[in-house]
Amino acid sequence: MSRLAALAKPQTGYSYAFMDAFAKRELRRRMLKAVAIPGYQVPYASRELPIARGWGTGGLQATLSLVGPETVLKVIDQGADDSVNAANLRRFITRMSGCQTTTDALQATIIQSRHRIPEEILREGQILVLQVPDPEPLRAVQSDSSACHHMHADADYGQMWLVLYEQLVRYKRYIQGASYPSLVNGRYLISPSPIPRWDTPKLHRAAHLTILSAGREKRIYAVPPYTDVRPLEFSDIPFQVEDQRTWADERTGARYKFMNELPQADGTARYELSDTGYAEKLIAKQRGQAVTIGRTYYDDEGNFYHDGYLKPPVIPEQGG
Repeated sequence: MSRLAALAKPQTGYSYAFMDAFAKRELRRRMLKAVAIPGYQVPYASRELPIARGWGTGGLQATLSLVGPETVLKVIDQGADDSVNAANLRRFITRMSGCQTTTDALQATIIQSRHRIPEEILREGQILVLQVPDPEPLRAVQSDSSACHHMHADADYGQMWLVLYEQLVRYKRYIQGASYPSLVNGRYLISPSPIPRWDTPKLHRAAHLTILSAGREKRIYAVPPYTDVRPLEFSDIPFQVEDQRTWADERTGARYKFMNELPQADGTARYELSDTGYAEKLIAKQRGQAVTIGRTYYDDEGNFYHDGYLKPPVIPEQGG
């Protein structure tokens, strides 16, 4: 008689990249559908992971489904490579997959990010995975998810336009900060994750693939390469990013890059680059070290470089 131990497979520990093959296959299929229908929220069976929902499980599942031994991974949390969330996710992914890691956005093949897009322009072949806490851009105007689905099906976004109109009437400008609603491929309205307005134009006709995954809400959607992504705006009042004209990084002197404001006890403020990987490269260059710094989305004059040419600044003009 055969013994149970003889029939059982040898203990191999976890599956490669932690999740089982069926889960990864399902996620990759959902990603393909999301790429085929830009901006459409595709439901998927969000798996249990050794981190709590709301701490990046959506982005983590997408990354674990795509990662391989040849992957070069960069994980950032609000621009920082060394934050607790970024360090823990990076450690877990590399432990489960054996992939290489980097803090250089130009060297990475997969960039998993919470709330930021790197300052340097990403290239073809790179994948940006954005963690999304709330994928539904209409939730602020419609709490019923079924009604939201009908509104997306009909491309009925009038209530969102009304919200922006009320902001202009009351405050004379758009006050929507992170997760600024954007129209993908002229069809679906998305929440581009809680990235600041500063990063929203970077999605428009970007060369890289962007995957946005919400583990708690069990939704995944995508922005394929070279796809139109346009923030909602009225023709006579254009969309503008955060006003940081007078801010400069205290370590490198860099300007027209997204900054963290650090209030001081005397009432003043210090400013530092949010993208720590880019900041370290600037510091290394100032020290005379050989380092490759890519072209950034915003140049030193505030002009926005995109689609092969410089565009007028999306930063408010002086007095605007």
